[in-house]
Amino acid sequence: MKRFADLLERLAFTPGRNAKLALLERYFRDTPDPDRGYALAALTGGLETGQAKPALLRALVAERVDPELFALSYDYVGDLAETIALIWPERGTPRDVPLSEVVVTLSGAGKTELPALIARWLDQMRPSERFALIKLVTGSLRVGISTRLALTGLARIGTVPLDEIEELWSGFEPPYAPLFAWLDGGPRPEVTAKAPFRPVMLSTPVTEADLPALDPAAYAAEWKWDGIRVQAVSEGGVARLYTRTGEDISGSFPDIVERMHFDGALDGELLIRREGLVAPFSDLQKRLGRKSPGKAIIASHPAALRLYDVMTWDGEDLRALPWTERRARLEAAVAGLDDARFDVSERLPFGDWDALASLRADPPDAVIEGVMLKRLDSPYTAGRPRGPWFKWKRDPMIVDAVILYAQRGHGKRSGFYSDFTFGLWDGDMLVPVGKAYSGFTDEELNRLDRFVRNNTIDRFGPVRSLKARLVVEVAFEGLNRSTRHKSGVAMRFPRISRIRWDKPAEEADRLTALTDILDGMGA
Repeated sequence: MKRFADLLERLAFTPGRNAKLALLERYFRDTPDPDRGYALAALTGGLETGQAKPALLRALVAERVDPELFALSYDYVGDLAETIALIWPERGTPRDVPLSEVVVTLSGAGKTELPALIARWLDQMRPSERFALIKLVTGSLRVGISTRLALTGLARIGTVPLDEIEELWSGFEPPYAPLFAWLDGGPRPEVTAKAPFRPVMLSTPVTEADLPALDPAAYAAEWKWDGIRVQAVSEGGVARLYTRTGEDISGSFPDIVERMHFDGALDGELLIRREGLVAPFSDLQKRLGRKSPGKAIIASHPAALRLYDVMTWDGEDLRALPWTERRARLEAAVAGLDDARFDVSERLPFGDWDALASLRADPPDAVIEGVMLKRLDSPYTAGRPRGPWFKWKRDPMIVDAVILYAQRGHGKRSGFYSDFTFGLWDGDMLVPVGKAYSGFTDEELNRLDRFVRNNTIDRFGPVRSLKARLVVEVAFEGLNRSTRHKSGVAMRFPRISRIRWDKPAEEADRLTALTDILDGMGA
């Protein structure tokens, strides 16, 4: 556990991608089996160890620490796992508990056994290992590592190309003994997964200033829809629906899976569509995460796929073909499906970048996020190669809001107030409309932290309520109506784009600035 805890700590405090990859490579090379396999599973979401609730941990620490001392410590630290890890009393001689021991024991433990197991391990560990253990048993392991980044670091320990590892990834199970044997020079494992996930091709952002360097005649354009990117795979009588990261969401969308009467792998956008019209993203959110949706929600929120590309079809791998040929094959494939739940993303006609800019500025649907650009000669290449595909998103919407609440961040920001809830005026009251924790420099973070400490008027656990004095410019990508929020609105991807130290709070925007946008969208 000591090595795993050290890896998590270093990853959390290491900002650079290459530095993170070096840490992963060293860990996977130097750590023995099966611990390195279980660590890989933990980093990529392949472990189901999140069995402990915060209430259980609070009860355990309450048996050992004065409640007032714990409350004060938690308020100062701001993170439950870190507070418990630091305040848990030392008992006896620590030992290095293997990660595999924790994972295997938890997998066979009953609910009543859990408290004693966790307490025993905490007694045997140092603070950094306790922190890692708590994150593991609560299922809140967040260190800024994507599955692809973890597999990229893994690929560095051997000579097997990353795309080959990704191709077989969904067929492996923790602790991945055949995978590590392959990377250590052993034979290539047989593909065991039916209808496996295949690594997706991603785009890079582009701005209007970048376009003159590109030849418009070399690119095709499509709308960028506000859904979630998925891969629909049906092979050998097995149909599966995956997210772009390889998560199997087939159970959440049976209305799509049961209609996948084809042999191939299709790439597209999952949307909610009624009578030919695409619904706002908030409607799709009501379906996401439901492992077994009922008939009512399936009927009221029917899912559909708007397809971008074809990866395989009738046993033939098409990814090496240029985009133009794949597009023709995709159109022919979808035409043969005879199901209204599947259609092909529209190709936009444009002669130059000015013409495309006009289309982007006035899309036919409020659910459109911008446009996609794809080189006509581009093969389907896994990852994010720069040049073949670009996304030119709409300019973000902006409002001036007032910071209402603050909470400490995580990882290297755990000592600073960096998570902010902000609001807009509704009459003579400020109502919360969103939360953001990015968009400012380290210098601005220090100043924001001082502002929070000097302007706190109340505390609610780790959250501080603030005097309504500081205005921030908030940029966001989209907007939906929401019955879950008092304001009635929910922002998509909000971030603080500017701190308005100069602007009085009474001059911040009103809630009507957002409701007017929604009215204009017809939402």
